[in-house]
Amino acid sequence: MIQYGSYFRAMKIAVNTRLMLRGKLDGIGWFTHEILSRLVQMHPEHEFHFLFDRPYAKEFVFGPNVKAHVLFPQARHPWLFRIWYDWMVPRKLKEIGADIFISPDMMLSLRAQCPQLVVLHDLNFEHYPNDLPASISRYLKKLTPLFAHKAEAIVTVSEFSKSDIVKCYGVLPEKVHVVNNAAQSVYRVLSDSERLEVRNRWTQGAPYFVFISSIHPRKNLMRLLKAYDEFRSQTGSNAKLVAVGRRFWKNQELDETLQAMKFSSDVIFTGHLDIQVLSEVLGAARALVYVSYFEGFGVPIVEAFQCGVPVITSNVTSMPEVAGDAALLVNPFDESEIAQAMIRMDSDENLRTELTQRGLNRVKNFDWDSSAKNFWKVVEHIMPRG
Repeated sequence: MIQYGSYFRAMKIAVNTRLMLRGKLDGIGWFTHEILSRLVQMHPEHEFHFLFDRPYAKEFVFGPNVKAHVLFPQARHPWLFRIWYDWMVPRKLKEIGADIFISPDMMLSLRAQCPQLVVLHDLNFEHYPNDLPASISRYLKKLTPLFAHKAEAIVTVSEFSKSDIVKCYGVLPEKVHVVNNAAQSVYRVLSDSERLEVRNRWTQGAPYFVFISSIHPRKNLMRLLKAYDEFRSQTGSNAKLVAVGRRFWKNQELDETLQAMKFSSDVIFTGHLDIQVLSEVLGAARALVYVSYFEGFGVPIVEAFQCGVPVITSNVTSMPEVAGDAALLVNPFDESEIAQAMIRMDSDENLRTELTQRGLNRVKNFDWDSSAKNFWKVVEHIMPRG
């Protein structure tokens, strides 16, 4: 009998992959993609069962040891979540004889019998419940504590989030394991000619600050817009602001902020971008301005570091932990402080050069291969023995 590590048989590992959607991968989707693509290759001795809630792209079947299943209904609303996780998932787990169920999207099954691992990326909804539609916020606040106690193990993405989970839900610290996000290889330092070409394409050659995120209240875009107006009013700079991201919900206050701006014509909304185009837009920026008021990690920070782009980010939650000494830290609730940081970054080439080098050194601490290995240690910890 062949022994794999400390186990004497191959395991059937079921994984919730409903957020791996072609062309629509967001933060959780990319985390799922990057971890699973590596685990499948690293562990051909195990059989992985990917559970989708709609027809899937074949590119997400990462190896011959992966079997894909589509479970209906499409889980995109709280009452559909309950049907999918507590009825369809347990039925499929029993059918395939799953030894373990991994759920990277904050939710798991309260009725499944096998050991479960849940990834809780952050608890924004506990601190800012009004940032989400009421039905989603109520669902998460009611059920996430149950998920945290039901799970055999919890993975999160920063020490800040680990501390938050332990404090909010009273779980033991040793139950919560930190597995960092990282940047993908497509993010790289552009040549001068490449930067010029990208700027010509998006801003008629003008330098620009870039905001990258879903257009969501906690991403703090309204204060950034006001800070940008203040920055432009106080300087003779022609730097524009490029905002990359998809709107998730209507936001009348954001629309009113734009209408009140003096320099709104120099704010460019790109919508969602393909990752190759996104990496170019980031790589050609004067700086990333990422001033959320709550993050479990803050992936664009490390993506900017890998592109050799300096960063302005917030001095709250996980962002100082991720940025280290490689960014300008600001109070995200103070528009003038954000504006002053933009003024410094725009006018001080030496500062940009110093932060760029620090970022290139800092990003070495974040690596998807290492994260996948650390994630696997948690999986092994809760696997049935024998």
